[in-house]
Formats: sequence, C-alpha cells, structure tokens
Amino acid sequence: MATIYIDDVSYEVEAGENILKAALGLGLDVPYFCWHPEMGSVGACRQCALVQYRDEEDTRGRIVMGCMTAATDGARFSLQGEAPKEFRENIVEALMLNHPHDCPVCAEGGECHLQDMTVMVGHRDRRYRGKKNTHNNQNLGPLIHHEMNRCISCYRCTRFYNDYAGGTDLSAQAAHDHVYFGRHEDGVLESEFAGNLVEVCPTGVFTDKPLVNDYTRKWDMQSAPSVCTGCAVGCNILPGERYGKLKRVHNRFNNDVNGYFLCDRGRFGGNYVNDENRASFAGLRTPDGKYNAIERKEAMKTLGSWCADGKRLAAVGSPRASLETNHLLRQLVSNGNFCNGLSDYEAQLLQTVSNHMQQSGVHTPTLREIEDADAVLILGEDVTNTAPRTALALRQSVRNKAKQLAQDMRIPLWQDEAVRNLAQDQLSPLHSVVMSNTPLDDVSESITLLPPEDIARFGFAIAAQLNSGLKAVDGFDKSTQVLISQIAEDLKAAKSPLIVSGTAAQSADVINAAAAIAAALEPETTSLSYCLPECNSLGVTLQSDGAHMSLSALCERAKKGEIYTLIVAENDLYRRGPKEQIDALLSNIKNIVVMDCIETATFAQASLVLPAASSFEAEGTLVSNEGRAQRHFPVFLPAEDRRASWQWLTRLGQALNREGFADIKHFDDVLESCAKSNALLEDITKASPDASFRDRGMKIPRQTHRYSGRTAMLADVSVHEPKQPEDADSPLSYSMEGANGVNKSGSLLPFVWSPGWNSNQSLHKFQTEAGGALIGGTSGARLIEKNASFTKTSDDDVPNSFEAQKGQFRLLPLHRIFGSDELSARSPAIAELTDSPYIQLSTDDAADLKLADGDLAELSFTNKTHTVAVKINDNVPARCASYTVGLSGSCWLEPQSTASIARAEVQIVTEVGGTNG
Repeated sequence: MATIYIDDVSYEVEAGENILKAALGLGLDVPYFCWHPEMGSVGACRQCALVQYRDEEDTRGRIVMGCMTAATDGARFSLQGEAPKEFRENIVEALMLNHPHDCPVCAEGGECHLQDMTVMVGHRDRRYRGKKNTHNNQNLGPLIHHEMNRCISCYRCTRFYNDYAGGTDLSAQAAHDHVYFGRHEDGVLESEFAGNLVEVCPTGVFTDKPLVNDYTRKWDMQSAPSVCTGCAVGCNILPGERYGKLKRVHNRFNNDVNGYFLCDRGRFGGNYVNDENRASFAGLRTPDGKYNAIERKEAMKTLGSWCADGKRLAAVGSPRASLETNHLLRQLVSNGNFCNGLSDYEAQLLQTVSNHMQQSGVHTPTLREIEDADAVLILGEDVTNTAPRTALALRQSVRNKAKQLAQDMRIPLWQDEAVRNLAQDQLSPLHSVVMSNTPLDDVSESITLLPPEDIARFGFAIAAQLNSGLKAVDGFDKSTQVLISQIAEDLKAAKSPLIVSGTAAQSADVINAAAAIAAALEPETTSLSYCLPECNSLGVTLQSDGAHMSLSALCERAKKGEIYTLIVAENDLYRRGPKEQIDALLSNIKNIVVMDCIETATFAQASLVLPAASSFEAEGTLVSNEGRAQRHFPVFLPAEDRRASWQWLTRLGQALNREGFADIKHFDDVLESCAKSNALLEDITKASPDASFRDRGMKIPRQTHRYSGRTAMLADVSVHEPKQPEDADSPLSYSMEGANGVNKSGSLLPFVWSPGWNSNQSLHKFQTEAGGALIGGTSGARLIEKNASFTKTSDDDVPNSFEAQKGQFRLLPLHRIFGSDELSARSPAIAELTDSPYIQLSTDDAADLKLADGDLAELSFTNKTHTVAVKINDNVPARCASYTVGLSGSCWLEPQSTASIARAEVQIVTEVGGTNG
C-alpha cells in the first residue's frame, strides 16, 4: 500500500496503481474519456489531468495525466486546484470544437459520458464560432448506428474492437482533427462483439440501431436485473422497457461472469418478445384446425378435464425453461411421466458433462478465471459460435505471456500500449483441435482439423503423454505426434492450464477426452470448462435423477396409446428429433397442451395453447455452464393473458389437488420446493434475496428517479396518476419510488446511476474499487464445487479413427452465433444476419462432386433429402461436410450422421449469398 495526498488529504491506495483508478475507487470525481477499467491506460484524451508536486514545499507542481501516473508512497496531487481545473476545461472545449450541439436529438442524450464530463469540468459557454468539420456516416449493418460527427477521438472504439475483441474491419483513419473511426467501406461489422461499442463509446458515435429506430429516452426506460438466454454462459443483462416493449439490452456487470461486455447475440437477440404475432390469449383448436381464443378460466377447466386421469398424463420440460417450471411440471405428472425435453443423445452428452463436473476433481472456472489461464487447449468446440462470451475471455488469456513479460520488466499492467509493444506477437499458447476453422484461429498457436472421432483420439493421446499410466494412442503421423507432445508440454509447464470442450461435436468421446487430459494434469491448478447449448441445459440435467422418461421412451409409450394428454413447456420438439419421429409422437396423442412464449412447429400442432411469458416478463432461475444458479426478474408485466409457465402450472396443480401445490402462493414457494427436491439444487435460494428483502425498509425501484410521463402514457384512459402494479414475487417494484443505493445485493441491481454520472460509467460507484467486484456481492450461487476424488478414464474409452464410407460424407455440426439459437434468431436485427442452411466442403471434395461455391446440393440422410447451398472451405476435413444446425430450415442432425451429396438439378442464383434453396 502507498499513502498519497490529494488536495492535502491523505489516502491509502494500492502502490503502483494509476492515480485515476485509485481516485475513482476512493469515491473522487475525476473526469476521463479514454481510460477503461478493462482496457487500461493510453493517455489519449488528456482529460484526467492533475497537478503533481515534488514535495510539501512545491507550490507550482506540474500537470500530469492521472491514468498514466503511478501511485507512490508520499506522492502529492491536486485535483481541485485552479491549474488542473483550467486545463481540463480547456481540453473539453477543444474536444467540443467540432462536436455538434445535438443533445436533444442524440440517441445517447441523458446517458452520455461526454455530457457528464462537460458538466463536471465546468465548461458551459461555446466560444468557437467557426465552421465545424463534418463526416459522412456509414451503414454498419442492422445492429450499430454510426454518427461520426459526435466523435471526440478517445480511441476507445478501436482499442476495444481491435485490441480487446480481435476485430480487423474497424480502424482509425486520416489524422489530426480529421481522424475517422469506421470501416474501409460501408458494411456489417464483422466482430461478434461489435455491440459493445454502444457502451464503450463515451458519446453518441456508435449507438444501438434497433433502439434508434424505435427510440425511447434512456431515463424513461424501466429496467430489471436479468440473465441472457442466448446460450449457457449466463451473462448478466439489464433489459430496458417502455410502453410494454423491450427497447434494448445493456450489460449488467458481474465480476465473475461477463464483466463489462456481452456478445451481439445476447445484446440484440431479445426483440423477439416484441413480435405482434405472439399469442396473447389461450387458444383451443377447433375441428377445422383453427384456434379460438378462450378465457383463462375456460382454458384451465378444459385442461383440468384432460388431466383428470393422471395415469395417462405426461409432460415435457425444456432446457430453456427455468428450474421452477421444470420442477412444477415434474411434480404435476410424477417422475415416470416426465421427460426433461432433451433428445436422447443430448441427455447423454449433458449427463456426461454433469458427471465430470461433479466427480472429476477438476475446477470449473469462471470467465474471469479463464482470462487468467496461461495455456489453453480447445477440444472439438467452436467456442465463438457456441459460447461467445467465453471466446472473448479466451482472447484475453493469450495475453498472459505479455503480462508476464511486463511484470518481469516492471511495467505496470495498466500501461496497455507499453505492454502490447513489449510483447509484439508473443502470445500464451492456445491450441485448437476442432472440426473446422473458427474465429479464434488468429490467436491459436496450432490448429488441428479433424472429425469428432479423431478429435477424441487426439485428446486421449495428449492425456497419455501427460500420464504414463494410460495406454498410448497410435495411428498419428510423425508431425501430429510432435504436435501432441508439444501441447502436452505446454499444458504441463503452465501455471494455470485450461481445457475447453463441450457438446457441439455431438460426441461423448470428445467430452471424456477433455476430462482425461484435465485429470492427467495437476488438479490444484487445472481448470476444465464445458460449453453447453442452452441457457438451462445444465440445470435441467441436474434436476434429472434417472427416474425421468427419455424422449424415445415417450415416443414408444405414445405409440402404444398409453398417453392421453401431453403438456409441453417452452420446447419445440422438432428441435429434439427427426420430423418423422415427432410427427408420429404428436399424432399418437389426443390432447397436446403447449405453453410457450414463441410460436413454434410444436405450438402449431397443439390442441390447447397457453401463452407463456418470456424471461423478460417472468421470474426464474437458470444454471449456467459454470454451475452458477442465477435469477432473472421480469422487467415488465406480460400483456393480456400471458403468464409465466410456473403460474400456469401452479393453477393447474391446485385445480387437480396435486400434492405440494396447495401452499404455493408466490414464486418463493416454488423456489423453496424446488430447492428441497434435489440436494444439488439446495443452494438455488442463495442466488438472489427473496421477495421479503428490503433496503432501508423499501423495495428496489425498476424505474430511475428521472422516469417521466406515467400520467401522459395513459392520458387516453385517464388523466389521473394510475396506481403502479404490485410485484409480490420479488423485492423489486414497478415504480421510481424505493431504495436506490450502492449497498443492495449485486443480484438486484436494476440500473446504475450516481449524481454527476448518468452514463454506464457510473458503475465504479457501485464497485469495491474501480473495475472490482460489486459492493453488494457477486450475483448467483455456485451449485457445483470441485470434488476431491477423481474419476479415471479407462483406455477402453478411446474410439476408433474415422473412416469414410464410399459415397458417404460425415456430417459435422456447424453452429452459427446468428441463427443457431432458437430465441435470438427471431429478433428482427439478428434475423438480417442469419444465413439459410448450407454445407461446407473442401475444394477437392467439391470438385469430385462437380460442385462449385454457391451451387445447390442435395443431401440424402436419415431417409430424407435436403437441398442446401454449398460453400467452399478448405478447413473442412476430407470426406466431411460441415452442416449448419439450428438454422431455420435445417434438418435435425443425428450424431455421427453421414449423407450422400449430389448436385441439385435446379440451381437458383440470388444476388446476395450466392444461391438459396
């Protein structure tokens, strides 16, 4: 620690930390633009100026930049003196020379860091009367709006986009006061994390295009803490609502999970909830196939009559439904009649992952811990497309070599440009053993392209190199064997080695190989992270104890006529099995009840539909791939007759007098029942405070104190102030009244605001230190901790090598960040970036089939033919074809599927995307 003096007041701060960060952590208001707690210091904006004195006798001092000056014992500074105040005001005035005075129409108005800093330094009057520089704006795609004239050249955008996120198509162009931040030409920003520019930019240069197109002032948005449902990473988000519509999603800081950043799927994928065609009322199918809207009371009466015979009642849960919904569904029909909603192979893969997490003795890391890994092996997973935020963390992990070099040279890590210049191209080792090229290839030391069977063999060979007790795996050529030895050495030499794998390869062997490598390393320092497909994949797996019914067993029972009524909660069964299998299942059941927040193929075949609330309109608990249980709260009330799935099920259970339902009155009752049902889930009540929580006797407001227009919003109904809705299920209120302090639980932070800090930069006021954990604690509760025992993998688990069959191609699952996810693909902005189904073939394989890039091909597999576009990619293994999964129009892909491929007779050429079937 070091004692420093700021305006003659002594403070204890961490020695060597830069003064800006230290001062912000002390609660002092120091203006800044270019500095960011996650990206360090470059001293570009000159806004955080202070005067530093040599000693107590020095009365003149010298101007220094707080972000570029280290805290040393006895150092003396002036923040409020005339010299630094005048310097900062002059800097802002210079930055404002070309800045338009368009605050009333700027999309960043009211949440603008530039506004805050201009007020903070006392700059008010504009003396410059000359002509301003102007720039042409660019069309950067459906996600980001560009208004270059508002730029103050802080370089935050390029520092994040290029240095932090690894993007290559955004740059600083020209020079001096003509500098331009944009692409070489109009076009969609290529990085999967481009949306973070919206929050990184301190002005209105980069803004949220969907919000701009349907604008609401920032202070008029109602917010609530929530969790992203785009994948299993469990990023914390802050959705904003106005007029019953989701307007935007911002990052919600969680020091252990997403930190300051989100992927674009999570940021822009939630607008499916605004679809005007979403079901708002219960509907009963008529004999002619149409739906008649019915009242809730009638719907429950009909459903009750169908479910009266419990012996012929079954239910299907979902990995995108909350723990509470799955729990009530299971309790309603009993174990033997409940299917968790996973396909048979999905259930097997997820159970394998769950077993390893609980029994392997290897730690499952947080994203923050992933960033600290100094050697990484990715086994069979295109992380950027299956767990995007994890990929961003892996990009930071390769910089640990640079950080070690800097520490050896005694360069502070916050000196970002110095650290990068010192390291040049030196990176910590990241080895990728994958099925095709991935966006992380540019930071990978080695890239090995193999089908899943050989990926598993490669992994087991590494484990054998690390553990002489395992049988060696042969069949590799000399260069591959050298690489295997090199990877083993890198992992063994690392202080914090990390193995990343997952379910994307549809192979339990790959999952087991990753566990075998981790088990062969030092257990105290090694981490093992699995990427999982959906927001509650691990949660629904933890709830399954083997007594539930598999999807194939459900189909078999339906075929025998044993099921009269089937309840499906938030699941499209056509994403769980071949169309023929699901068609047969549904045709063999008389009454199909579907509750969902979106209209799916399963929804369209329901006898009775119950409109369910989305995660933005309902409370629930999800378990991330880390094993962290987290709560999402409704940001606004569901419209019309939409209700949370757990509420529909509670009413049905009470109507049927099912055991355990009579005492349910609020969400906390369901939560408590769910926690007691399974020892693995007993800590889910710790994920967030219950509904009785109060801060200084008050609830937490969803609306900021600047929220306006409540009377005007309903002026066509009444000019009187309407009573605000009551929320009996959470400690949040649908109001601006309540406790808005920094000491609330970290899981209950609905927005960040502090006097003088209207933008999201005010977050440091809620942290233990600038860039540190929240004062109210980290959101969520870890359900799985490292087990002291090990589960050894036997040599018999090593699969045989892949051998291509004549005339057949191995279909490799190809996941896309835009389109493979069921919910985000329905967001209009994401839909614009979503491809039609296609396959990727190597040049040689395409030539053998007489196919060229853009042609249409016919795939024949699992008794069906599918016409898709062809893309040439020489990173696909020979005799393999990468096939898009999850995209609208894609067929369900069985694990280890093979197909014959032929040129389609009809070729249709389109202007965009080559060909389209």
